[in-house]
Amino acid sequence: MIVITGATGQLGQHVIASLLKTVPASSIVAAVRNPAKAASLAAQGVQVRQADYNDGASLDAAFEGASKILLISSSEVGQRAAQHQNVIDAARRVGVALLAYTSVLRADTSPLGLAAEHVITEAAIRASSLPYSFLRNGWYLENHTEHLAPVLEHGVVLGAAQDGRFSSASRADYAAAAACVLTSAAPRAIYELAGDDSFTLAQYAAEVARQSGKQIVYKDMPQADFKAALVGVGVPEGFAELLADSDAGTAKGGLEEHGKQLSALIKRPTTSLADAVKAALAK
Repeated sequence: MIVITGATGQLGQHVIASLLKTVPASSIVAAVRNPAKAASLAAQGVQVRQADYNDGASLDAAFEGASKILLISSSEVGQRAAQHQNVIDAARRVGVALLAYTSVLRADTSPLGLAAEHVITEAAIRASSLPYSFLRNGWYLENHTEHLAPVLEHGVVLGAAQDGRFSSASRADYAAAAACVLTSAAPRAIYELAGDDSFTLAQYAAEVARQSGKQIVYKDMPQADFKAALVGVGVPEGFAELLADSDAGTAKGGLEEHGKQLSALIKRPTTSLADAVKAALAK
């Protein structure tokens, strides 16, 4: 039995879609906070079980019979370490054969502030004595392309990454990698996962301009100014801080990676920036 936590999230849904290509639906458990949101998964024969990262008893029930668990990191920044510890404790009580965890690229040396909770979680998983795989994911292409509307409207990409490069891949790429690890007979302990190609935000702006036919430029800003700009358009302050910090970390090389472990794992090239922009513009 393979359990996917956060299964109704965007990454979780992609992971289950990938698993369903090779694993019977009855062997997959979608552990979700709100089962009503998982009706489409249930309709495919996937087991849906209620689970809350803050409720150990619910996790025990959701993990019953599990041989492998994918812990998809919580979206609640600042609370993740404690929530993840609850999942780890429940996984240990069940005695799973593998606990896979979606971490961040080079978590142990990353300049990104968001890496801190991942480092804590990785240490807790190691301390649990459970067999583990850390899926250290780079940036999602969708982090860029899901916000094209204001870019097209104003003709500018704002950021604080300077000439830092993003080795981004799509959620579907990272999900396919997770499915490979969960179905592997002997997965590695650590995977550094990122896109085959890298790009700067100036190159991203140029690609959007090329495909849209509009004039799009990249405006680099100091980190504090970028955060203020995000807050000014309604982004919550905490999330704006995370985004600005991540750009600053990218300027230091935090999201650039050329090992191509992701494409090697999924046995195909990762999604290109051009294809991601094309798909986003078609929506």
